[in-house]
Amino acid sequence: MVALTENVQRRLTIQTVEIAPNITAIRSLDWDRDRFDIEFGLQNGTTYNSYLIKGDKIVLVDTSHVKFRDLYLDTLKSLVNPKAIDYIIVSHTEPDHSGLVEDVLQLAPRATVLASKVALQFLDNLVHDPFSKRIVKSGDRVDLGDGHEIEFISAPNLHWPDTIFSFDHKTKTLFTCDAFGMHYCSDDTFDVDLEAIEPDFRFYYDCLMGPNARSLLNAMKKMSELGEIKIIANGHGPLLYHHLDFLKERYHNWSQVQAKADTTVGLFFVGGYGYSDKLGHAISHGLLKTGVGVEALDLNTADVQEIQGLAGRASGIVIGMPPSTSVTAQAGISSLLAVAKEKQFVGFFESFGGDDEPIDSLRRQFTEQGIKEAFPAIKIKETPSPATYQLCEEAGIDIGQMLVRDRNIKQVKSLDVNMEKALGRISNGLYIITSQKYGVKSAMLASWVAQASLQPLGFTVAVAKDRAIESFMQVGDKIVLNVLEEGNYKELKRHFLKRLHPGADRFADVKTQTAKNGCPILADALAYIECEIADSMECSDHWIMYCTVKEGRVAKLEGITAVRHRKVGNYY
Repeated sequence: MVALTENVQRRLTIQTVEIAPNITAIRSLDWDRDRFDIEFGLQNGTTYNSYLIKGDKIVLVDTSHVKFRDLYLDTLKSLVNPKAIDYIIVSHTEPDHSGLVEDVLQLAPRATVLASKVALQFLDNLVHDPFSKRIVKSGDRVDLGDGHEIEFISAPNLHWPDTIFSFDHKTKTLFTCDAFGMHYCSDDTFDVDLEAIEPDFRFYYDCLMGPNARSLLNAMKKMSELGEIKIIANGHGPLLYHHLDFLKERYHNWSQVQAKADTTVGLFFVGGYGYSDKLGHAISHGLLKTGVGVEALDLNTADVQEIQGLAGRASGIVIGMPPSTSVTAQAGISSLLAVAKEKQFVGFFESFGGDDEPIDSLRRQFTEQGIKEAFPAIKIKETPSPATYQLCEEAGIDIGQMLVRDRNIKQVKSLDVNMEKALGRISNGLYIITSQKYGVKSAMLASWVAQASLQPLGFTVAVAKDRAIESFMQVGDKIVLNVLEEGNYKELKRHFLKRLHPGADRFADVKTQTAKNGCPILADALAYIECEIADSMECSDHWIMYCTVKEGRVAKLEGITAVRHRKVGNYY
């Protein structure tokens, strides 16, 4: 049975569904949210999933975002007398899942909070009144009666350092919070439409889970020891049931690729401090685009051996500045300095937590040891904006490209000469793709463009995964295809091929107009086409984007499209 509470504008709703005997999902549906943690664009909204298990004892698994306070608490009270709740499981303390823990505890004063040691340390700062609590770790069990026995799995860094999974042995339901989730809002409680959800499932993995592939593989190994899992009750999006094995296998395969990456960067930060998590994930997303693996460690919770082990095998180090008052984090930084090597790259970003360790003095200590700086230190003077997160992603791309440059050159040289020359005889036009999203603009020179349909009018464009503009070219995004003119393209080509520092204005000194869809039109282009990305297909190191045409105009009827003739086909 499904009960749906909905307001007129269909913005915030609550859905309650019995997903298994005595287990009710309380899904907070955020239909119109178009950004999550700012840096990750959403086309389909998101959900915040909470669960109520009723045995002889009653347990609530996670809560919801504070924006749902009244809706969520009213719904909870309609399902159970809060005073009867025995346990509240906090899978992790990120605010979108734990934002209402304090409110629920006020309604359920005798409830005991079950969480990891790190999570309870965080909660002590979030909940202002004393509360009953109990640390749980892998293998611990809680018997709720009526056959419902909950077993816990420690799953740190997915994607916060305090994460735990919980498994109900009676119904074979695994509660995973952020892991196996997606930002996809619909009335479908379960994963009934695989084709619809798969792009969001992959994008979510790339943004949030990919940087912690090793931790994910460790968690999945523990999951396999539980036996049959019938439902994965995640924290965002539809629950996994119909396609559970397939989607679980995708997670495993993606994580193996990341974990086996030839080159790895260690990301060191303090979870929950300022914007360190969000900024760090934006940098990680850029790194992963280049095929470089990322491993993240929390300087406040990882021991010295873990920190030095990761730093010792990593080709690069990225540090989110910790609070200057954290003795544990400062010891972690000292251990990094002790093992850093000359051949490594290093990058720094401020966390904007109010008490950041100064960047310049730490930067000097690393560079004096002969360690090269990968990108200009990211210093934040105001609340991070979409432009800040784009800057971080570009910084990640920069360090990743530096680290894989030699490897890529070797791969180019290893191909068959005749084959690469034959492929190079495929000629293409020259174009510049421009985009605008959340007030941030991006562009790239493109030549792999081809018309693909007549009804509707559409074309395809190939975009390398390590391009910064890739984040501006998700399904549903708007772009402009600027057609360059033969005999009048060299200045534009030279300009858009220039390597710029992360965050630099790609359109400086370029004459532009604004298209109806908000993207820049190059004034010197032969023609422009406004379009929307309707679909995408993954092709090894590129994405093929299918775009439907909405508007278009030719500036010079007598002009012809600039053409690029290559001699070889194994690089641009």
